[in-house]
Amino acid sequence: MARQCFEYHPATAFRFVPGVRARIPHESGGYLLRANEQGFRCDRDFDAARHGSTRRVLVIGDSFTAGDGVSNGKRYSDVLEALLPDTETYNFGLPGSGTDQQYLAWREFARDIEHDVLVIAVLVENVRRIMSRYRRFQDAAGKPVVFAKPYFTVDAKDAISLHHSPPEPLPLAEEALPAEERAGVDRGGRFELLRSVVRRLGLQETVQKLTRYQPVTDYNSKSSPGWRLMRAILTQWVREHGDASRVVIMPIPLYQHVEGTSSARAYQARFAELCAEIGCTLHDPLPDLLRHSPAERRAFRFPIDIHPTPEGHAAIAKSLAPTIASLLERTAGSAMNPGARNR
Repeated sequence: MARQCFEYHPATAFRFVPGVRARIPHESGGYLLRANEQGFRCDRDFDAARHGSTRRVLVIGDSFTAGDGVSNGKRYSDVLEALLPDTETYNFGLPGSGTDQQYLAWREFARDIEHDVLVIAVLVENVRRIMSRYRRFQDAAGKPVVFAKPYFTVDAKDAISLHHSPPEPLPLAEEALPAEERAGVDRGGRFELLRSVVRRLGLQETVQKLTRYQPVTDYNSKSSPGWRLMRAILTQWVREHGDASRVVIMPIPLYQHVEGTSSARAYQARFAELCAEIGCTLHDPLPDLLRHSPAERRAFRFPIDIHPTPEGHAAIAKSLAPTIASLLERTAGSAMNPGARNR
């Protein structure tokens, strides 16, 4: 997505330019983007108070939630709203962000908003992204640059500490960073050079099946650095929210999990353990997605872009809707404003 659609923000590193409206070029033919005055892709501004008896669901995640590749109304948050009567959804998705930045976005923009349910949508790849200190982008001339991002570290007692807050607002040349800092640049995953060669040859799916490729190895162990940090961030987030019974953690699978080239067992186990420990609701959409045919599952992402198509968003919304409906029924008439409670 064009960086011109974003502006610097000291809490999260960036957000959408408030009020921006743009047509984004895409392999699908392009899609419409509209941001509200708070700087998020939503067709309405965010009001602190709930509107009468209308229930409200807050959804926070990265580009899979913000909706890269589709117009606002085609995203799973908007489809979810259409499936649930007398319910509105506020979408706080930030493309390119990690769960760390999403937690900071909730603290900065969402914690004082009255709501019934909070959905924390964790693209499972974020277990790697939260370990980074810088993200790569291209400037207006197409030259690669890096931007600093806020990040957390976790100590031996599972307490988290925030760094790069506020982050440096200006782009940096990667080669100018100290060697130890260059290791903190997010390069998009493991085996960068090998992946690019495999993609050019059109052998990606074949290689993944033959090698039993595991794109998110940090979930394999409870003590891996990435999972320890993810677990600590989510635990702090839910505790700070104040009512775990109103929080849903939804791990969003990668296309390798949906299409059967990688096993999801490790990340499913980690999130199940976490949610049981902290008392929030786990919604795993993968079993519902796997009920579709292989051809249908392949249509859940674009031919090149791995983000969900309208069909993919609709499938996620259909999976999530019963879980949200059950929580809304349980919490009927008692919307929560955790920020007001904690002040």
